[in-house]
Amino acid sequence: MHAKVEKLLGQMTLSEKVSLLAGASMWNTVPIERLGIPSLKVSDGPNGARGSGDILMSANTNEGSAGVTSACFPVGISLAATWNPALIERVGQALGQEAKTKGARVLLAPTVNIHRSPLNGRNFECYSEDPYLSAKMAVAYIKGVQSEGVGATVKHFVCNDSEFQRNSISSEVGERALREIYLVPFKAAIQEAGSWLIMASYNKVNGTYASENPYTLTDILRKEWGFDGVAMSDWFGTQSTAPSVNAGLDLEMPGPAHWRGDKLLQAVKNGEVPESKIDESVARLLHLFIKVGLFEPHEDRPEQAIDRPEHRALIREAGAEGCVLLKNEHAILPLQPDRLKSIAIIGPNARTARMMGGGSAFVNAHYSVAPYDAIVARVGDQLTIEDETDFPSHNLLPLFNKELFSSTNSQQESGFDIEYFQAPDFTNQIDETAHITSSEITWFGSVASNIDPRHFSARLSGHIRPQKTGPYTFGLASAGLSKLYIDGHELVNNWDQQVPGQTYFGMGSTEATAPIELTAGQEYTLTVEYAKDDEKVPIAAVRIGVLPPTSTTALDRAIELATRSDVALVFAGLNGEWESEGFDRPNMDLMPEQVELIERVAAVNKNTVVVLNTGSPITMPWLDRVAGVLQCWYPGQECGNAIADVLFGEVNPSGKLPQTFPQRLEDNPAYINYPGDNGRVYYGEGLFVGYRYYDKKQVAPLFPFGFGLSYTTFSYSPDIELSTQKLQPGETLRATIQVTNTGQREGKEVVQLYVRDVKSTLHRPEKELKAFAKVQLEPGESKFVSFELDQSALAYYDDVARQWIAEAGEFELLIGSSARDIQAHTTFSLTETSRFTEGPEAH
Repeated sequence: MHAKVEKLLGQMTLSEKVSLLAGASMWNTVPIERLGIPSLKVSDGPNGARGSGDILMSANTNEGSAGVTSACFPVGISLAATWNPALIERVGQALGQEAKTKGARVLLAPTVNIHRSPLNGRNFECYSEDPYLSAKMAVAYIKGVQSEGVGATVKHFVCNDSEFQRNSISSEVGERALREIYLVPFKAAIQEAGSWLIMASYNKVNGTYASENPYTLTDILRKEWGFDGVAMSDWFGTQSTAPSVNAGLDLEMPGPAHWRGDKLLQAVKNGEVPESKIDESVARLLHLFIKVGLFEPHEDRPEQAIDRPEHRALIREAGAEGCVLLKNEHAILPLQPDRLKSIAIIGPNARTARMMGGGSAFVNAHYSVAPYDAIVARVGDQLTIEDETDFPSHNLLPLFNKELFSSTNSQQESGFDIEYFQAPDFTNQIDETAHITSSEITWFGSVASNIDPRHFSARLSGHIRPQKTGPYTFGLASAGLSKLYIDGHELVNNWDQQVPGQTYFGMGSTEATAPIELTAGQEYTLTVEYAKDDEKVPIAAVRIGVLPPTSTTALDRAIELATRSDVALVFAGLNGEWESEGFDRPNMDLMPEQVELIERVAAVNKNTVVVLNTGSPITMPWLDRVAGVLQCWYPGQECGNAIADVLFGEVNPSGKLPQTFPQRLEDNPAYINYPGDNGRVYYGEGLFVGYRYYDKKQVAPLFPFGFGLSYTTFSYSPDIELSTQKLQPGETLRATIQVTNTGQREGKEVVQLYVRDVKSTLHRPEKELKAFAKVQLEPGESKFVSFELDQSALAYYDDVARQWIAEAGEFELLIGSSARDIQAHTTFSLTETSRFTEGPEAH
């Protein structure tokens, strides 16, 4: 034990120790001024350090966002699609720097849950369906973050692989799948990267909440893996007092304490929690404080928005490298302006930068670059560019366009004024007011001075002046109760009866809607009344949507543009309203309007390229009719520039799919058991997640795991050179293959190595990814790529013996460019069976 920790522990009263084990507020721990123990500040999230972010806006618009801005990086699946750990480590380092600009010493990231189903609402936030790829991404990310003296928090531990009933569902998972699939990235984060923190998930694991599960938190995490860092709850994820502390959950977040504090003091006095358990958790927290430099002299500065040029460049580089070229018929890409006269830019994602998914991963970006703007800036002076982008992409009704607002005060920016009341019934108004220019607001933890975020009301008022006469539909969604009035007349009631279903932010009501006829040019007063009365959860939110009279000519105009343009670029996909923390997707499909748009455009222009922003697989009934498909995920604030870099060949695409794209949802291995019922979700596919299932069942995917095209071509030598044909226990096997760039452009290839156990006592997948390397080659250049494997790469987990077993016998090595494109294979044998445990010294 560190001498300082030992000294502080000896000086602390029991009450002071207990106070450290729960937050003081939304993002801070409790300080103990008497002993010089400062407050630790933490920050979301995986694709940007948001800071306190007590008032947030939409993930789908960056206009008028409140609070200090932050750099917005590509989301997790986009980073994993790079297959480039060195690049991800640089991203992690930049995020560590970003966290410090917000005064935070801990970043609540990375998210390493497994892509079990394409419908998971947080699929975009996680890395992969494959545990090895997820592990390598996590290790690189954590090393980068912690190189800046900022603690990384690997999450969500464990089997938090859907959002359905996320606060109560029990993930029923077998021991082999738990060990071989779901725990793997967490174990690597702890043992390889040395993550300083881990976050327990909301769900139960085999019937016991993850936040109080002694098997996962104590037996596996502490005893087997040797984790000596801090285990914290997810926000409002603590479910008990004594069981959570005794299981090893060190920190309840956020504060003030709900399950700790006086309840924990009483539990100690009653003998339910030994004081030694309190001391262990406090010691771990104090060690963390030392690691992040909290005891060193420092000044608590206001949060800063530092827009670093090097971070801009890194976001653009990572966003482009994560793009996956799925189809490129007749080499339609890269686009060559000197051979074109016109481009049609079409679709709902063209003029909006789809930077990120929704939920706690949201950051208030410094800026955003839309694809349309990036393309015009690049080639607008060389050829004719016309666009039609007035197509729906909303799940909830669209947020207000700033042109809809009107202001009676020319000095006041258009938007909503907010009045606050201390009681949920609009009494006890306070002097403090706010003004927002978005029609969505989420209060995280703090609202205004003298306001309890659990019990308050607010009145939002603004003026609107429609530009078109016709039917408008207004919508209200809220975490809390809400009503909407036009000129004093109640229009939308989301107060008296809230219908259960897919909920806004996963914790509030479904959207309530109502129509009204409005006249162009006439000014209307719009008022929203909002109330929050919740003893436990200080998160409040209200979202005002409006659907103006819809265009009836957009599709016709898009077809007309496509007909007379050399190339048609259709920007389609999803956004943070479809993919978010709090709810799962209903299906794998794009909106029907987008499917029709793609099909109609492709019917009149053989050079149609579809550019997709999604965080997960989608169905593609139009695939055979288009010339090109570029999967760009949610690439961060440089969205448009990153996409344009790939479209015009500034960057040769080298991304590979980190998740299998099935032809239809029914092909997904989790389909029958997803999302669960009666409080349980059965992981019935066991080990056969992702490509493991498609291989075993011989089901052809739409696009296989590891797939991605390039603007050049690569060849592999047919032979794999092995350092030995007979591997002894404790030895390492080296496998080497030659890869050549056979095309005309410089490019990067991801060389993937899979292992197959030819005959094993227990059933195993047909092959499993155990190594990969990204190699850069000039035209005509060849390089030898080498991999090293030890016994852990050959082992399976025996759930009866409770050991890892690398079984003597024959193994096959398969090397290729995807799980379905194996270019070379060879065999070797393991001479003796090895057995080992999960212990920290096992490897």
